[in-house]
Amino acid sequence: MQPTLESKLQHEARQRTWRLLDLASRRFGANLLRPEIRFDLKGKAAGQVRTTSGHHCVVRYNSSLLQRYSQEFLKRTVPHESAHVVTFHLFGPGVQPHGREWHAIMKLFGAPPDRCHNYDVRGMEVRRLRRYQYRCECRTHQLTSIRHNRIGSGQVYLCRQCGSPLKLVPEASG
Repeated sequence: MQPTLESKLQHEARQRTWRLLDLASRRFGANLLRPEIRFDLKGKAAGQVRTTSGHHCVVRYNSSLLQRYSQEFLKRTVPHESAHVVTFHLFGPGVQPHGREWHAIMKLFGAPPDRCHNYDVRGMEVRRLRRYQYRCECRTHQLTSIRHNRIGSGQVYLCRQCGSPLKLVPEASG
């Protein structure tokens, strides 16, 4: 069976990610763990890195944008996300995502330290999230269903202005 263009590009993105991490490992004398790599990101984001406890990272790439902009994606997005993995491993979770450490790693990778991509994302599938109203002591907040569900599981969100916990505003039944 012939490999599809998508699987070839995914293989290439995975290999490029690992080569960049190997380069950083040699340069910094660090034993960087290989992250899990997925191609399940949807919408307008090209890539994303999620960290878990124990310094484990998951790199998520948008396979639609990889197919649409393959060479540009491999030159810009893969180094961008790989630099996040290296930055996290070397400097910990408190470092600025696009700070000077990340910029230095992008320079090592020979990639421009652009914070966002400029791919044409017209027509891309975008997930629409329901919003919920929450209140603190100073104002009303609109939270997506993701944060709403996290609050339901025990996560606490505090207002950045007044520091008080956010409380769900009950929906008026009509």
